[in-house]
Amino acid sequence: MRNSEKIGNEFYQNLGKLFYAVAMADKQVRPSEVERLRKYVRQHWLEVDNFEDEFQTDSAYQIETVFDWLEEEEKDGKDYFKDFKDFYKAHPEKFNAQVKSLIVRTAEAIASSFAGKNKSELVLIFKLKQLFNN
Repeated sequence: MRNSEKIGNEFYQNLGKLFYAVAMADKQVRPSEVERLRKYVRQHWLEVDNFEDEFQTDSAYQIETVFDWLEEEEKDGKDYFKDFKDFYKAHPEKFNAQVKSLIVRTAEAIASSFAGKNKSELVLIFKLKQLFNN
């Protein structure tokens, strides 16, 4: 696997962590949040680039794979936001304005999929926007 493909897979894996952190911000991942994530992956994220994982599957599916794995672990999402933040700072070239916008839209869609956005989700999305504006 080439280094660019490895970074591409890590990019999507870290998005899975971020979106899990958003869904878990209120201490519970709801089925509607998972459905919204899957919808966004299929409608938007598959079109972002042509990276494939080692199984020749679009790397964007790594978002779902990591999200599902973290959901089974049932851990708090705060550490995963930090993981995403660290990846973002290490690889800013992966985040153009279009990608940043799609990340925020996906996070907001997940947060609003169940009874609107609550305070903890709003705070996390605010932190995400701050990260992108620095």
